[in-house]
Amino acid sequence: MAQNFLPCERDQELLLPPNMRDWLPEGHLAWFVIEAVAELDLGPFYASYRADGHGRSAHDPQMMVALLLYAYAGGERSSRQIERRCREDVAYRVIAANLVPDHATIARFRARHEGALAGLFTGVLGLCVEAGIATSAVLAVDGTKVAAEASGHANADHEEIAREILAEAGRIDAAEDERYGERRGDELPAGLSTRRGRKEWIREALRRQKEEREGDPEPVPRDRAGRLELCRRRLEDEHRTVVEAHRAYEEAKTGGPRRGRPPMPAEPPAGPEGRVNTTDPDSQRMRSPHGFLQGYNAQAVTNGHQVVIAAEVLTEGNDSRALAPMVELAVAELDRAGARRRPGIVLADAGYWSAAQIDRVREGPTIPLVAVDADSRAGPRTDRSGGPYEFMRRALRTPTGTDLYRRRKWMVEPVFADIKVNRRAGRFRRRGLAAVRSEWRLLTTTHNLLKLHRHRLALTAG
Repeated sequence: MAQNFLPCERDQELLLPPNMRDWLPEGHLAWFVIEAVAELDLGPFYASYRADGHGRSAHDPQMMVALLLYAYAGGERSSRQIERRCREDVAYRVIAANLVPDHATIARFRARHEGALAGLFTGVLGLCVEAGIATSAVLAVDGTKVAAEASGHANADHEEIAREILAEAGRIDAAEDERYGERRGDELPAGLSTRRGRKEWIREALRRQKEEREGDPEPVPRDRAGRLELCRRRLEDEHRTVVEAHRAYEEAKTGGPRRGRPPMPAEPPAGPEGRVNTTDPDSQRMRSPHGFLQGYNAQAVTNGHQVVIAAEVLTEGNDSRALAPMVELAVAELDRAGARRRPGIVLADAGYWSAAQIDRVREGPTIPLVAVDADSRAGPRTDRSGGPYEFMRRALRTPTGTDLYRRRKWMVEPVFADIKVNRRAGRFRRRGLAAVRSEWRLLTTTHNLLKLHRHRLALTAG
C-alpha cells in the first residue's frame, strides 16, 4: 500500500481570499494595532500635509503609524526589513493594506514625525487607563543603560576634532584663521587646578548648561562634517561656561569677608577640555553592569501590571537627580491620559538616593520609598545620618515597607528585559537626544500595546 501524504504542489496557481479579514485570525495582534490606532489622535501627523490635495500622493499616516507600531512591537526597527516584510509577511501586508512603502519613505516618515510618534505614548496610556491596567497606587522607577548608535572609540577631544576638521574640511580654513589668529588652534588645553568650592561652582554651571541642552535638543547632522562642527561648538560653549564660572566665582569670593592675604586667583583652562562623540554628540560614556558603554540612560516608571506610566532618556548616567522629575512626569502623563488617581507610592533603588529629591517628591501626594544603601552595606552610612536617611531606614525595616520594596524588581526590571532582549532593542538605532527620546517612547508605547493586547485576550478567553 502506498504511503499517504498531503499534496505539496508549489506550481499550483492559487488566490488569496478576496477579503483581508480572512487572512489572519480575529485575535491577531495586527488587527488589534489597527483598531488601537483608529482610536488615537493622529492630528499632529495630518497637520504636516497639504490640505489642498496638490502634490504627489502620500501614504496615509494612519497606515504608516500602524505599520511602525506593529513593527516595533515585534522587535523590527530597520526600515529595510519593514519594507521586506511588507512584501513577504501576511500580517504586514494586512497592516499596509497590500501596499509596500519603500524603506526611504518609512525612514523619512519616522524622522519627519519624530515628535508626533513620541506623543503616541500618551494616547496608548489613555487606552490602558480605560482598560483599568494603568493603576498608580504603587509605582516603580528605574533606569537602564542603552547603547547609542555610536562607538566609544569615536570620542574625541577638541584637539583631535580640530585636526580632523583642518584635514578633511578645507572650506573652513578662513573661519579657523579668523578664530585662532596666529595660533594653530589645536594647542593642548591646560589642566584645571582649583579648589573644591570652585569645582562645585563650575560643575553646577555646566549642569545648568546641560539641562538647557536636554530641554531643547538640536538634531544631529547626518554628514560627518556637520557633526564635527557641532562637537567643536559644544566643546567651545562648555569652555566659555567654565571661563564665566571662574569669573563669577572669583567675584563672589572677593566680594565676601576674608581674613589675611587674599588668595591668588586661579586661571581657567586655556582651551576646551573634555571629549565628545563625533558619531552621536549627545551620547555619553556610561557605566553599565557589563562595563562601560557609549549610550544613554533610559528611564521608565511602571506599575504592578508592568505598564510604563512615564518614559524619558537622560544623558547623565547617574540616577540621583532623576527621582523627582520622573515622578512629576508620571503625574503629568496620567493627567493627560485621563487617570483620576495620583501616584501613591513610588519605589526606587539606592541609585536614586538624594535627600533633596526625596523632599521634593514628598511635597506632593506621592510617598517615595527609596533604598538608602546598596544591598551589600550592613550598617548605616556616616555621611547620610539623620533626616530622611534615618526615616527611610526605619520605613524599609517595617513589614509593610519590606513587602512594598520587594515588588520593585518584578515591576520594572522585566520591562527592560523584554524591550532589550526579547525585542532586540539593546541599542538605539537613531542618533541625537531628540531622536533617541522618540525611539524610547515608541518602544515603551508598543510595550504598553502588547500588555493591552494580552489583557484583552485574557478577558475574551475568560
